[in-house]
Amino acid sequence: MKTSNFSRSGSDPWAVAISRTQPKGWKGRVYEELAPSWQLLNMVKMGGKRLGPKEYTCRYREEVLSRLDAQKVFDDLGEDAILLCWEKPGVFCHRRLVAEWLGEELKISVPEVKSSGDAEQRKLIEW
Repeated sequence: MKTSNFSRSGSDPWAVAISRTQPKGWKGRVYEELAPSWQLLNMVKMGGKRLGPKEYTCRYREEVLSRLDAQKVFDDLGEDAILLCWEKPGVFCHRRLVAEWLGEELKISVPEVKSSGDAEQRKLIEW
C-alpha cells in the first residue's frame, strides 16, 4: 500500500480515491470511509484562518479514523492500493494521516509514491 495524489498516480490501476471529491470523469475506486467530512473540510477556513495541522489531525482522527477498523480498511483496499487525495507530495494532508494510522495499528509501512516512474515501474514489474 502507498499514498499519492490524483495528478501523480490517478491513472494507476490500483488507485483508490479517499477524498471527498474526485477529478471530473474519475472512474476509479472510491473509499469514502476515509474521506474527511464536509464539516471538517469547511472548518479548514474559519474566520479567514486555516485550521492548523495539529487541530485538523485531532479532529480527523476523532471523527473518521476512530470509527474504523484498520485491518478491515486494509483488507477492503488491498495491499497494492494507492490511496489518493488532491494534495501535492510533501503538503500536509489526510492521506498521510491515514498512512500513519495504518502504520501504528497494523505495524506496516505506507510510503508515498516517489514519482510517476515509481507507479509505472511497478506496472512493468507486475506484468
